[in-house]
Amino acid sequence: MALSIKEKGISTKILGVDKSLNNANEAKKIGIVDEIIELEAAIEVADLIIIAVPVDATLQLLPKILDRIGDQSAVMDVGSTKNSILNSIQNHPKRKNFVASHPMSGTENSGPSAAFYGLFKDKVAIICDQENSFDWAVRRVEQVYNAMESRLLYMDANAHDEHVGYVSHLSHVISYALAVAVLEKEKSTSTIFDLAAGGFASTARLAKSSSEMWTPIFEQNAENILPILDIYISKLNEFSTFLKNKEYGKVTSFIKEANQIRRVLNKRE
Repeated sequence: MALSIKEKGISTKILGVDKSLNNANEAKKIGIVDEIIELEAAIEVADLIIIAVPVDATLQLLPKILDRIGDQSAVMDVGSTKNSILNSIQNHPKRKNFVASHPMSGTENSGPSAAFYGLFKDKVAIICDQENSFDWAVRRVEQVYNAMESRLLYMDANAHDEHVGYVSHLSHVISYALAVAVLEKEKSTSTIFDLAAGGFASTARLAKSSSEMWTPIFEQNAENILPILDIYISKLNEFSTFLKNKEYGKVTSFIKEANQIRRVLNKRE
């Protein structure tokens, strides 16, 4: 995000704040930020503060930032959950300075060296409950996403958490479970490496994602993840029953039903 802001020239200076000195120094060294600064000092001078930390840390950090910002400063987050975060500041006097957002793109890698230009290009970015934010603050956040060439959607926080629970959070649960299952069954990691073709690699890719980021997401959005996870488990049990009973016609029907996802995904391409 910082790279795109710099590339498009919509900011004269980007300040970096991180509790990890190694990450901070690396971010400055490779040109993601112009200067490393303490949080309190950054809050005093920043026109826009982007909170890019795990969502449990956002719960602690956001109210403290809002306590200190000036009237004309905007704050945005990029977290994958929204309800818990917005509930934590619903009565804060600077609530309208905050814009809740979620860019729907990322990789399984983390740290400054994982950053690259174009990550959010043509990807959906969601702004939630924008009616509860100042118009000028929303415009400032929109400017960032426009600079990244993202496609903006506007949703309420409840709908956001429900839908990302289906299409994003469940995908990570599945990937983690697949990785654990294969590692448990296949003790020879060299064999996994040799046989890891495109299907397995693409499905298990998300299992490399950080636990520090994803455990808080699962915690905050469990009420939306559990119902779809139950449906997923029931579908796995169905498939297992078909195989046990040698009902391969039902396997074929199951696959053909699943093929209908092509119609949904093709609309996004």
